[in-house]
Amino acid sequence: MEVKTSLLDNMIGVGDMVLLEPLSEDSFLENLRNRFDHNEIYTYIGSVVISMNPYRSLPIFTPDKVEEYRNRNFYELSPHIYALADEAYRSLRDQDKDQCILITGESGAGKTEASKLVMSYVAAVCGKGQEVNKVKEQLLQSNPVLEAFGNAKTVRNDNSSRFGKYMDIEFDFKGDPLGGVISNYLLEKSRVVKQPRGERNFHIFYQLLSGASEDTLKKLKLDRDFSKYNYLSLDSAAVNGLDDAANFRTVRNAMQIVGFMEDEVQSVLELVAAVLKLGNIEFKPESRCNGTDESRIKDKNDLKEMCELLGIEQSVLERAFSYRTVEAKMEKVSTTLNVAQAYYARDALAKNLYSRLFSWLVTRINESIKAQTKARHKVMGVLDIYGFEIFEDNSFEQFIINYCNEKLQQIFIELTLREEQEEYVREGIEWTNIEYFNNAIICDLIENNQNGILAMLDEECLRPGTVTDETFLDKLNTICAEHQHFESRLSKNSKFLTDHSLPHNCFRIQHYAGKVLYRVEGFVDKNNDLLYRDLSQAMYKANHSLIKQLFPEGNPAKVNLKRPLTAGSQFKTSVGTLMKNLQTKNPNYIRCIKPNDKKASHIFTDSLVRHQARYLGLMENVRVRRAGYAFRQAYEPCLERYKMLCKKTWPHWRGPAREGVEVLMADLQVPAEEFSYGRSKIFIRNPRTLFFLEERRRQCLQDLATLIQKIYRGWKCRSHFLLLKKSQIVVAAWYRRYAQQKKYQQIKSATTVVQSYTRGWQARKLLRELKYQKRCKEAVTTIAAYWHGTQVRREYRKFFRANAGKKIYDFTIQRIMQKYFLGLKSSLPSMSPIDRSWPARPYLFLDGVHTELRKIFHLWRCKKYRSQFTEEKKAVYEEKLEASEIFKDKKALYPSSVSQPFKGDYLEISKNPKYQKLSSSMDDKVLLADVVNKINRANGKGTARIFLLTKKNFVLADQKTGQVKASVPLPDLTSVSVSTQSDGFFALKLKEGSASAVKGDFLLSSEHLIEIITKLHHIGATTADREQLNIDISDEFLVQFKQDKVCVKFIQATPKNGNTVACKRKNNRLLEVSVPTSP
Repeated sequence: MEVKTSLLDNMIGVGDMVLLEPLSEDSFLENLRNRFDHNEIYTYIGSVVISMNPYRSLPIFTPDKVEEYRNRNFYELSPHIYALADEAYRSLRDQDKDQCILITGESGAGKTEASKLVMSYVAAVCGKGQEVNKVKEQLLQSNPVLEAFGNAKTVRNDNSSRFGKYMDIEFDFKGDPLGGVISNYLLEKSRVVKQPRGERNFHIFYQLLSGASEDTLKKLKLDRDFSKYNYLSLDSAAVNGLDDAANFRTVRNAMQIVGFMEDEVQSVLELVAAVLKLGNIEFKPESRCNGTDESRIKDKNDLKEMCELLGIEQSVLERAFSYRTVEAKMEKVSTTLNVAQAYYARDALAKNLYSRLFSWLVTRINESIKAQTKARHKVMGVLDIYGFEIFEDNSFEQFIINYCNEKLQQIFIELTLREEQEEYVREGIEWTNIEYFNNAIICDLIENNQNGILAMLDEECLRPGTVTDETFLDKLNTICAEHQHFESRLSKNSKFLTDHSLPHNCFRIQHYAGKVLYRVEGFVDKNNDLLYRDLSQAMYKANHSLIKQLFPEGNPAKVNLKRPLTAGSQFKTSVGTLMKNLQTKNPNYIRCIKPNDKKASHIFTDSLVRHQARYLGLMENVRVRRAGYAFRQAYEPCLERYKMLCKKTWPHWRGPAREGVEVLMADLQVPAEEFSYGRSKIFIRNPRTLFFLEERRRQCLQDLATLIQKIYRGWKCRSHFLLLKKSQIVVAAWYRRYAQQKKYQQIKSATTVVQSYTRGWQARKLLRELKYQKRCKEAVTTIAAYWHGTQVRREYRKFFRANAGKKIYDFTIQRIMQKYFLGLKSSLPSMSPIDRSWPARPYLFLDGVHTELRKIFHLWRCKKYRSQFTEEKKAVYEEKLEASEIFKDKKALYPSSVSQPFKGDYLEISKNPKYQKLSSSMDDKVLLADVVNKINRANGKGTARIFLLTKKNFVLADQKTGQVKASVPLPDLTSVSVSTQSDGFFALKLKEGSASAVKGDFLLSSEHLIEIITKLHHIGATTADREQLNIDISDEFLVQFKQDKVCVKFIQATPKNGNTVACKRKNNRLLEVSVPTSP
């Protein structure tokens, strides 16, 4: 990004409106438009900064920009808000002058952002250190808190400040911040109870409902749904670009940094919740016996929750909404409130509660950020307040806001002229009086203690009798009718003029920014700002500590019958204090302008900007600044900038800078009346003279640039030629070296080739001789070997003939066996015991060996497989083997049970808390726990029972309660009967005459029949002193039920219930079990 070294360098339009030529309203707006289109949002009017809201982020507020403007002259760089902040800070630090920065403009023009930029710049350039950084952080973090409680979304601005703020930042002698003090003006508390269409209530309400945790909302008795609260407008509840939940977390964090305690934060949120609850209280009329109407609360739930939040007795607050007590000297008169008066009382309480909470927040922040030392401090004030407001419907709020702006305009003109006059005197320039519009007459019309509009409004509010807005207007028509800046329908008519733009209930004031029409409706009520004493006293009775601080007038011990000050009087006093404060400081001005009403970038609306320029008095400001000398500059930078225009001063001037400037101006033949010499600056009267100097400088710079280019090009060509010459010599030397090296390499290569051919011929000749000698030796050796072999065979032939057959046979058999074993090794089957495969026998005579090896391999494989078993797994396989011996080929259910492992405890009885009591009653370890069905002989139906088996007995218990129904020792069990089919029925037959056989045998049904009988049989087989359990497998067997024996018969049939086994009683002696036929 290009860095500008002067306000006049690379200017887009004119950076300082004082230099605009020709000066008119159209050229003023055109210059603003031109700069705005090129992203130049800042323009000067002398030392005043005009700021255009770009409605988007621009890369001009980076840390690099802060460093660029740090400790630089105001006019040294292009216009920027940082330049004004730096000038104010350096004046405060170096010259010990208290400063104030006045930021004005209408809603949406960027005042709040401008104040943040000023504070962030000062925080960035001042000193560092742990304590200093803490102070800076507290000052900066006070903004989110005040914005949450004092800002709201309006049709013009999504984050509009609905209060005026003045912050005094206090510095020590080094320029490090020590603390600050915040003053607030005119919070728009009417917004709490009613918002215009398209606007929202204050941010904190939406942030609380969106960002608070469920636990917090429950404590505050709130719901996230905005629609449940009458004080919250729903048409603009959600705003694009605003994350209420995230902002709530930011506010909580900021309050913690500023120094709020956790209980204080909770108290503040309780009051915010109470305001929301207060808006939901509704009233209904009720007639009394004397014919008067009084109000009653419709639904007392919201009132109850609000009273619980604030610690107020419900009956006290309910009475305060229904009755009003008026005290006059020693008398008290109690009157009932009708519905309209009750709603007025409710809204008045809500507005007062919120506005007093806001004032308490400001006071609490001041306690945290105030300077701790009592030594004298340097002060920089930052004022962020409403701009001039002209709406279609202007009321009391716009009237006092515009009154404040009139006062600010008055002090602006006075301080600007005083600053100009002081500079002229300081520089020794003759001062001439400047004619300008003095708006003191308008301020007097409003604030005069005798005949001012505010005084008459207070008089009407205090006057006994019937007081209405119409009587107030009549009074204005009587007293102000002749004032040249006051107009009304009656005053116009009295002068025989007709003005249809003036309604009967309105008056108009000619402000410095234009005419504003005010509607008197609501002036008296808003000025009274009346809160019934009953409500104040009810609030004071609250157990909530913060409420007592907010309503001190409710203390019965301190009853003050004196009427409180009106809103107008309070604001007039505040403005007077503010003006006195500003007059003690050196002023710096930022005029904020919004380019369009759509909150969109790159749009410049002429009519809107023209309107703002008029009511901000920008043209008046330019004319005041240009009334004397339009431009002034210190001698050193002036000489440095224009010294190339004179041969005597170029390139270096050896004498004083003023003498150099005098020589320069004389050489340029500038008329003497166009400039004056001050003590340290030159003053130029007309912008045309400055532009003449700039044009001459531009032409001179072009000539100098041409000369520099000519010299540079000559130097560049000479340097290039010398470089080429030097390069040619180097290239030639390297080439000659390369050519000689190449020639040498060729000769060397040729010599090597000749040598290689010669050596090769000699080597081949020697090789041929050696090969011949070797062949001769091999031939002799071969002949000798054959000869010796013939002799040996002749000598031993007779010994070989006798044993040749046996040796050949043994050798053949040995080779066959070796081949057999090697082949068997490579084709052995897997290690699985169930793998029946075995390599084929290759030779018939190996049949026995082949079979024996197969048996040996299988036994070895089984041994290896068994060695992997744990004791538990061995026991399971032993039970499976035992089940196979009992049921294989005898019971149709057995094949399906083979793949199912025996789990034993299917109910996990030791872990299941439901059966904890049953488990603890068992003496031995439970070997099997399952649910079985006990068959009833009466109807053949089953009842679910828990079957438990230990080494000593088996137990039947109720499945739901765990109560033991029967416990049978295993010695009393003689036999078990089952069918041959796929059913789960089995009969446990008990020993006749035993104590367990009183009720007879047990006929049961279970899905794990195989496992149950196997475990019963295994326990009998492993117990030495117990007879072997008899297992009877038959499709028809007898079961003893008490004194009767019943035959249980199993048949194959198609049951009615599908593929399930069905048991049905045929007669007293027969139970028939239908088992589905296997498919």
